[in-house]
Amino acid sequence: MGLLDGLMGNAAEIDASEVSDELTPILGENEVIARVFKEIRDMYVFTNKRLILIDKQGLTGKKVEYCSVPYKAMTMFTLETAGHFDMDAELKIWVSGQGKPIERELKKNTVVGIQQTLATFLPG
Repeated sequence: MGLLDGLMGNAAEIDASEVSDELTPILGENEVIARVFKEIRDMYVFTNKRLILIDKQGLTGKKVEYCSVPYKAMTMFTLETAGHFDMDAELKIWVSGQGKPIERELKKNTVVGIQQTLATFLPG
């Protein structure tokens, strides 16, 4: 991901090895990173067991929220693609036991990769 893409907020797939040291402490036994999409500081991490949504907060990014969603708990997802004048797409993931879906805005160029990965890992 180039500097300009990062400044513009465009998410892009990155190699898992770039973040493996950072993520190793939060991974379970026999858990492997499959794909990672990064948007400035936030990440969508797909492992062989779950989706980890990482939201780095504040100016320094030291405060981090990790939202871990096991694939087996996901009941459905929707992806609303960006239009001609709308640069953002919207991802919604429904989790069993939760009343409202998890919602995230995505940049146009990651929609296909995230949708393919969810379709691959969701039980079906």
